[in-house]
Amino acid sequence: MSTSLKLFLSGITIVLGLQACSPEVALPNVSLEQARAEHEAGKVLMIDIRETQEHATGVAQGVVLLPMSQVAQRVAEIPKQVDQPVLLICNTQNRSRAVTEALKEQGFTNIRYVNGGMSEWAKRGWPMVKPQDLVGPPKS
Repeated sequence: MSTSLKLFLSGITIVLGLQACSPEVALPNVSLEQARAEHEAGKVLMIDIRETQEHATGVAQGVVLLPMSQVAQRVAEIPKQVDQPVLLICNTQNRSRAVTEALKEQGFTNIRYVNGGMSEWAKRGWPMVKPQDLVGPPKS
């Protein structure tokens, strides 16, 4: 693993550790309702950063699965273009907020996190599929 990726991953860990004791940093985010509408309309790429065992409980149709533990190694898979908006979603919003902050520090300007996360999505009874049933964006 390269030094920059190690630092990136360390940065995410540090952000998570400091989040509870530091003042809120204003980061771009969207409501769960807005995230669902934009995702279902095909206006954004939604990335579920929960871990694999969490994905097994169900995911939103069409999301990209990229566990937080793999973000540093797979960061090149996250679009950086301004014209490709990206939403990060986790279980509650804590991890997606931290990863959004770390990616912003890496120069990403098209990233927002989803308030509420998949736990709230599930509570609302919104559609979910098992990962093996997932039909995502075509691979190029």
